[in-house]
Amino acid sequence: MADNLQFDLVSPERRLASVEATEVRIPGADGDLTAMANHAPTITTLRPGIMTVVHSGGSDEYVVVGGFAEITATSVSVLAESALPRSEMTQEVFNKMMEDAHAQMQKAKTVENEPGPVDDAARLIADMVAIGTHIGLDPKQSNFG
Repeated sequence: MADNLQFDLVSPERRLASVEATEVRIPGADGDLTAMANHAPTITTLRPGIMTVVHSGGSDEYVVVGGFAEITATSVSVLAESALPRSEMTQEVFNKMMEDAHAQMQKAKTVENEPGPVDDAARLIADMVAIGTHIGLDPKQSNFG
């Protein structure tokens, strides 16, 4: 159908989605964007966030961390570094993701005179906190401070 596009979401662990969609809201590294049928060809890197896929049966949300999306006039293909359905995001899973982000920040701080990795790690933590806040999880729970 002319008003739909094929959406595929794959992470290293599994294929999460393959559905005909009317729109896909993507957390792009340079800002959020919405892909619809006849979109201009685009490739974007992903920042941690919520990806929403709207289709005839409603909408589905996925938590994505890193990766990239390739958008064409007829499809959106997402290869995520890490992704899971919103329904699988528990406080425990979120805590592990935050722990990994904090570990990345500590590792980045050990690199002398290179603010880039530290800035990237700080952005990762801020994006992860935003995800938790958006879906009602507490970034201050557990061992984070």
